[in-house]
Amino acid sequence: MSQFSQHNFKDEKVLIRVDFNVPLNDKYEITDDTRIRAAIPTIKKILGDGGSVILMSHLGRPKDGPTEKYSLKHLVPHLQKLLNEGAKTNVPVFFANDCIGEQAYMTADMLRPGEVLLLENLRFYKEEEKGDKAFAQKLAKLGDVYINDAFGTAHRAHASTAVIAEFFPKDKKMFGLLMESEVSSAEKVLHQSQKPFVAIIGGAKVSDKILIIENLLERATDIIIGGGMAYTFMKAQGGKIGNSLCEDDRLDTARDLIKKADAKGVCIHLPSDSIIADKFDANANDSTAPSNNIPDGWMGLDIGENAVEQFTNVIHNSKTILWNGPMGVFEMIKFQRGTKAIAKAVAEATQKGAFSLVGGGDSVAAVNQFGYADKVSYVSTGGGAMLEYFEGKELPGIAAIKNAQ
Repeated sequence: MSQFSQHNFKDEKVLIRVDFNVPLNDKYEITDDTRIRAAIPTIKKILGDGGSVILMSHLGRPKDGPTEKYSLKHLVPHLQKLLNEGAKTNVPVFFANDCIGEQAYMTADMLRPGEVLLLENLRFYKEEEKGDKAFAQKLAKLGDVYINDAFGTAHRAHASTAVIAEFFPKDKKMFGLLMESEVSSAEKVLHQSQKPFVAIIGGAKVSDKILIIENLLERATDIIIGGGMAYTFMKAQGGKIGNSLCEDDRLDTARDLIKKADAKGVCIHLPSDSIIADKFDANANDSTAPSNNIPDGWMGLDIGENAVEQFTNVIHNSKTILWNGPMGVFEMIKFQRGTKAIAKAVAEATQKGAFSLVGGGDSVAAVNQFGYADKVSYVSTGGGAMLEYFEGKELPGIAAIKNAQ
């Protein structure tokens, strides 16, 4: 059992770093509440024990101090609604219009067991992103226990994610349920993967994914490459890619990765064919072509039928699957078939007993959009954090608590 599950929070004021960095429309309504929902089990466990909860988060990238657009007060009604779904007693959610200072301390002081306080946006202070020690200490005064449940910001050495842990004793700082499951799912893929292990890497740029591919060459048996980045690999091997996306300054890198994979016996799968278009447009004319022979003036915007079949077979035969990045421009209906088919294949392999982890903004959006989110083993809430984890980097938010235990 985990440290969090074993701990009894009765009569304790628990300061939780959550990731409530959610998208809002121009009426300040939440358009995707996934990150808030992900934090609810941790909050409910503490309230159920008879503790009180103080939540801190950032929202957006405010440039010059407090801004209406980035105020966390817009989240209060929805948070209240989620916390009261299925609750036996009413859970009140209070708001402090600052994250440090008199009002915040006073409200936190008056908080009773079963109550929740949401603090104002941490990033209204420049000290948060600078990892300022004095600022972290001011935040630490608010609670008896510190919990980091914000995997989405675990790769940042900010005051509230890494530095603050210094001000709590060993048995009073821990991961929340979300952070625990994120870390254990990532570790399962990275350090305890059953073979065959396929990594599906998509997206636009090779440059964004070099480190993750290099790190996975040590672990995966197969690496599927789709999306815009596949055409850099195609061109690197002498293919004709028409007007497809290509990073010409990364052709040597692509050749180098293929060579390294070869030497390690890792199979790199590139799409044999592509759905091509005469312009980057939802209503463009489309056709199919071999991925290494795309006519001039045309561009690859999705993987083709043969590639779908080829990739599906690899996925169906795997025991561990990591998916980061789409296969094409799935936001356009004409070019979403490849990404949808991969989501289906990952779900089917999971049904047959494979462990599948989906992470990175676009792949998460895809499994949600196509209705497969509950049919894979784990959907990560942390895009950048997960990427850095799989690049083999130590994440400050994880290290701050792990190294203390």
